[in-house]
Amino acid sequence: MSTMVSEHGKWPAKNDPIFMIAGKAAQAKEKYGEDKVINSTLGALMEDDGSLVAFDSVYSTLKALNNADIAAYAPIQGTKEFLEAAEENCFGQYKPDAHIRAVATPGGTGGVKQAVWNYTNPGDSILTTNWYWSPYKTITEEIDRGVETFDIFDKNGKYNIEGLKEKSKKLLKEQKRLLLILNTPAHNPTGYSVADEEWDEILDFFKGMSEDKENKISILVDAAYIEFAGEKDERKKFFKKFTNLPENLFIIVAFSASKSHTMYGLRSGAVIGVSSSEEVAEEFYYACLHTARANWSNGTRGAMTTVAKLTNNDKLRSQYEEEKSKYKKLLRKRAEAFVEEAEKIDLEILPYRDGFFISIPCENPQKISEKLMEENIFVIPLQKGLRFAVCAVSEEKCKIAPEKIKKALNK
Repeated sequence: MSTMVSEHGKWPAKNDPIFMIAGKAAQAKEKYGEDKVINSTLGALMEDDGSLVAFDSVYSTLKALNNADIAAYAPIQGTKEFLEAAEENCFGQYKPDAHIRAVATPGGTGGVKQAVWNYTNPGDSILTTNWYWSPYKTITEEIDRGVETFDIFDKNGKYNIEGLKEKSKKLLKEQKRLLLILNTPAHNPTGYSVADEEWDEILDFFKGMSEDKENKISILVDAAYIEFAGEKDERKKFFKKFTNLPENLFIIVAFSASKSHTMYGLRSGAVIGVSSSEEVAEEFYYACLHTARANWSNGTRGAMTTVAKLTNNDKLRSQYEEEKSKYKKLLRKRAEAFVEEAEKIDLEILPYRDGFFISIPCENPQKISEKLMEENIFVIPLQKGLRFAVCAVSEEKCKIAPEKIKKALNK
């Protein structure tokens, strides 16, 4: 049988598993009712009744814009006001003393694509943890790159910095170029946040590796969930550590307004470059500008204008911060309920600190996920276990889910 698609465009005929399982959960909800279903699939904040959280401060501001503000093209790099607001939202009071440039992207995903495309060569592999957000693989394989991983936790359950070092050395030896993706704070899918002292050790290691000037080292901080991590801005302190780094140690941050401002479908974010060298920062800016034009041209102006207004208007900002604080507390209560119950019944989970997800290591995650679907419990099977989205499940259901998961594991 002849086919028309090019060789590099041929991929297996399959749907995204997250959205597929989410669809089954929606069908179960229609059939059995919301109270009989635990839907922990999508990485989006949900009310206790299963409806999507959409901040009133955000959408009243968006809807108050005139039509032209929503409909007009945005500059390829994003509006000036938005880019300044993105930096302010991302770094908070911990902006590094460095040369910083930003370019608008369609959510955090656009930032990942920018980094992989512009900071690796064809045939290179990126490095990330062995529990990772699956689109990293989708993005890399689409453009002839690979994914290497290190175990996120060592045998003592501690963050595996030695594994990170070992794999980094290997890739730098093979490629002389490294793109390390650290999804932190509030890692998807484990909920782990790299601690400040762990950052010190990581950066000290890479400062040493950067003494070989042939090594080109880039660290992408995928900070999609940062606004829902820790108390106030405590999880942003590590950004200050990106001051005075060697020129060949470059920091890229993927900021997601899609998550921070509950703008999931409006697809808004920014990729932010941080360097001690103005030349390196400028190079980043123009590389990202070209990639933006080649892939999505420009972003959603209405979303950009909304984020800028919420950042620059004291009254609106106060309303936004109040809403965000409310839902951070809600998220924390849900996670605490799940973790406490898991500990009580001895259900193994990976170390959790912040964020939308908790992970349960297990054998045959696909099979366990299917068993749980029979009980109207919908979780995402990963390579090494299950991902439970506490962001989408009420506190009451977070208390009962661990026991049901443990029963499925023991069957």
